[in-house]
Amino acid sequence: MGTSAAAHSSELVEALLGGRRVLQVQLRTTQDWISLIRQGISSVAVDSLAKALRITQSELALTLGIPERTLARRKKEGTLNSEESAKLVRIARVIGRAEEVFEDIDVALDWMKSGNAALSGATPLSMLDTDIGAESVMDMLGRIEHGVFA
Repeated sequence: MGTSAAAHSSELVEALLGGRRVLQVQLRTTQDWISLIRQGISSVAVDSLAKALRITQSELALTLGIPERTLARRKKEGTLNSEESAKLVRIARVIGRAEEVFEDIDVALDWMKSGNAALSGATPLSMLDTDIGAESVMDMLGRIEHGVFA
């Protein structure tokens, strides 16, 4: 992936999380993202991502692997902890990648929410609560992009 592709991907992730207005920092490098995750992302990003994915907060909580009550508490507090922030960014990165591969957010979301034979009928979205699941979905997106299987 070239720098322009990486920059485009980073912009997609940033937009899914609510943009600079929500994140409050300019994200230029991997180190910028790491710092943001370590300090904790604004809980407003939860609403931004749920809206972008067209899912409810409880569905997003499930996708994040965070209890819904914990997520509600974080929203009141205003900031996610570093682990929760990392999970939120992981989901946004996979969605951003799907949008790149399918070149259309609607098609990408349909694919993410549809049962997939390669995942024993599970949806790609349901796999994102773990690193291994997210890596598996990213691998599938890479294969789709390169025409290995559709």
